Amino acid sequence: MSYTPTIGLEVHAELNTKSKMFCGCKNEPHDTQINANVCPVCMAHPGTLPVPNKKAIEMVFLFGRAVGATAADYSEFDRKNYFYPDIPKAYQISQYAYPFLTGGSLESIELTRVHLEEDTARSQHDKGSESLVDFNRAGVPLMELVTEPVIHDAETAGRFARELQLLLRTLKISTANMEKGEMRVEANISVSKTDTFGTKVEVKNLNSFKAVESAIAYEINRQIAALENGEVINQETRGWDENKGKTFTQRSKETAKDYRYFPDPDIPKVLSSQEPDFEAARLDEIMPILPSNKRVLYTNLGLASSSTEVILANSNIDEYFNTVLPQLESEPEKVKIAANYLTSDVLALLGAEDKQLADLQADHFVELVGLVHEKKIGSRVAKDLLPELFSSSSSPEAIATERNLLQVSDASALGPVIEQIITENPEVVEQYLAGKEASMQFLVGQGMKLTKGAANPQMLKDEIVAKVTK
Repeated sequence: MSYTPTIGLEVHAELNTKSKMFCGCKNEPHDTQINANVCPVCMAHPGTLPVPNKKAIEMVFLFGRAVGATAADYSEFDRKNYFYPDIPKAYQISQYAYPFLTGGSLESIELTRVHLEEDTARSQHDKGSESLVDFNRAGVPLMELVTEPVIHDAETAGRFARELQLLLRTLKISTANMEKGEMRVEANISVSKTDTFGTKVEVKNLNSFKAVESAIAYEINRQIAALENGEVINQETRGWDENKGKTFTQRSKETAKDYRYFPDPDIPKVLSSQEPDFEAARLDEIMPILPSNKRVLYTNLGLASSSTEVILANSNIDEYFNTVLPQLESEPEKVKIAANYLTSDVLALLGAEDKQLADLQADHFVELVGLVHEKKIGSRVAKDLLPELFSSSSSPEAIATERNLLQVSDASALGPVIEQIITENPEVVEQYLAGKEASMQFLVGQGMKLTKGAANPQMLKDEIVAKVTK
């Protein structure tokens, strides 16, 4: 019998609240000034009392509506006890017996629970023999999601993590940047030849989708090889070495008993049914269109799946696309043209040239799409005009008219250009007449170059063919 891998994921996501989870400090864990956003509460000074961040709780319930989870009527915060320099209280405020959410699913993966806790401080170990602790992150609202152990391969785990990041960003409750630690994935992995689960090994703090998939694949193979060699798999926590492409032992795995959970006596119980802001009807009012529904919408508009995924993965592009969509959707070809330019040329300009999408007037972009659709300008001209539209107040048609870039579809007007092409490229003409079709593409390209992209390429080709085959 072959081995069956079983994988469950635990994912932490920092929430986009203005203040921390239990105090009024600014929620800016990446502040360049060390320990700038701290106070007696998040530094655990004696006598301080935590006050839960209502907005963070609302965000968790909003997420619950999006994944079809069951919201708890009664919930409480617990103390998770352990000592480490990045935990100033020697315990972390978390949830154990009564999480805010249970059940639900995402990407057909069932969820066990979703709860809310505070993040730890950040330890820095790059100062030689010293370790420094930055408490800007201490107390940041942290949503933890636990899946059921129903994943059986690395690719499915990676796909789930990507969809979760997309959902968090769509709901605008987390930027979920894995490189910055705003979304952290941990994988519980076991292998077995029977229906009984094998010994579980946890691989922690995977900070990229590639790391998630690579670490899981490696750990599955490692466990199978160990069992085949008669070794025993130890329940432990392992890390991932990106450079070596291997997992490594960190410590033996703790259990819930080790953390000595008990209800935090300083924080009142949460009775969500008594909070109007947490009611399902109110959450549905502020719910954006979810990625799964947008995929259906964009597919029905005729977009390729590749274009759809690029749009969904870039919230600014997605928002802009939906701004111009009402002016385009009556003509599917215009929608496709708009999507193609947004997911290629516009996206490249935003990245390489640091342009701002807000500077691209929607009516000018729609007009540009219309000019391409009506074949008044060619694709080459449109690509050249796009960068200017970010800074010019003139319309694309006005610019194209001023520079004689409007597409020439008049055969008589193309006559002199065709004569020049044939005169300057006699060998290429002979190659075409001898049966080399690629030569015609070269001749058309020369025509487009001479007209600065203004010629209708199909008409240009037809006229050249007619001229040289007389």
